[in-house]
Amino acid sequence: MGEYLVRCPVCGYAQPPHALACQNDDSLLRTEYVARRLTLRDDLPGLWKFFDWLPVKEPLRGVGEKPVTFRSEGLARELGLSRLYISFSGYWPERGARMATCSFKDLEAPPTVERLMERKDGQALVVASAGNTARAFAQAASAAGVPLVLVVPSSGKSRLWTTVPPSESICVVSVMGDYTEAIDLAGRLVGEAGFVGEGGARNVARRDGMGVVVLDAALAMGALPDHYFQAVGSGTGGIAAWEASLRLIGDGRFGSSLPRLHIAQNSPCAPLYAAWTGSAAPQGPCPGGMYDEVLYNRKPPYAVPGGVRDALEETAGTVCSISNGEASVAHQLFEEAEEIDILPAAAVAVAALQRAAASGSVEKKDLILLNITGGGVSRAKEELDMFMLRSDIEAEPSAHTSASEYGLLAEIEEILGRRGPR
Repeated sequence: MGEYLVRCPVCGYAQPPHALACQNDDSLLRTEYVARRLTLRDDLPGLWKFFDWLPVKEPLRGVGEKPVTFRSEGLARELGLSRLYISFSGYWPERGARMATCSFKDLEAPPTVERLMERKDGQALVVASAGNTARAFAQAASAAGVPLVLVVPSSGKSRLWTTVPPSESICVVSVMGDYTEAIDLAGRLVGEAGFVGEGGARNVARRDGMGVVVLDAALAMGALPDHYFQAVGSGTGGIAAWEASLRLIGDGRFGSSLPRLHIAQNSPCAPLYAAWTGSAAPQGPCPGGMYDEVLYNRKPPYAVPGGVRDALEETAGTVCSISNGEASVAHQLFEEAEEIDILPAAAVAVAALQRAAASGSVEKKDLILLNITGGGVSRAKEELDMFMLRSDIEAEPSAHTSASEYGLLAEIEEILGRRGPR
């Protein structure tokens, strides 16, 4: 059984196990594990091998693959880097990667769903997503039989599929707007009885699940990297990498220096880049096309204590804004060099590394970890069954109207009730 406390890193006080914020300072809470050394659980599969550093009491059976870390040859040669490692979250059987929904969101969903089940209060889980997160939570909720409400922008509906028959207790609400409007509607649903939110960046299960990328890589490399590259929307993955690195330093076997975080966004809609550099940020929906719209979150956890700004400052990190053209070139470069397809968001991270290598921001002998946050969709479509999730409700609610007043709550309850009891 995993043992841990949830503690505020600012005031130092232990918090209730399912708290999402400290009442004293509103900081992102952090998990404090009894096990101070990283020990793999060889008796458990995939993600759950890192069970001692996941905030759950039991593994969720049937889901939970882990990423694969390998030393690059093809991309490293193209970029002139001698110690480039890639963490691949997706479907690539030859490498041992079998994340069915082809995204590192598969690291977040299983521990989050397991923690919900451990509450034993029977509430329906509400998840807002631009698409990739929805797939992962649909897969995990189907394995667990947990009632799930997915709130997605209408543009994300094509990304909603699972590789197992989806549970009857899933309701998909399609919002006529962008990801932020989906988040706002999900937040109003969470205010109603019988519904609970997954917490986003504030949920320690999501962040510690994503942190497995760094844990797995440190074991493969034998040390923490000098540099860590990832494309981000909210920046939660960067926070997770920072926190996992702090735990590994506490372990004592992987070095004493934090990796330098290099987080990448997609211009022209890059609010974290704007906040970090002091430049103008777009207001409202993204005014221009993006290489991958999942990288646009209008309300990222930037200035919150323990958030993105703190992670960047403590790691001497950088934020870059990548154009669609740069991402397209990097996308082709990676797929030709490594011979696997990747998601567009991951190409933005490749472009950031390509720019850093060309500028000398990273040196040839630096130990570098590139987080490829999704890939292998083409392979998965060839080899796995795929089940599309249909939209149950089309919504265009007012930002000032509650879910119950809008009538949405009754529709969702009817759908969930018709398909199965909560």
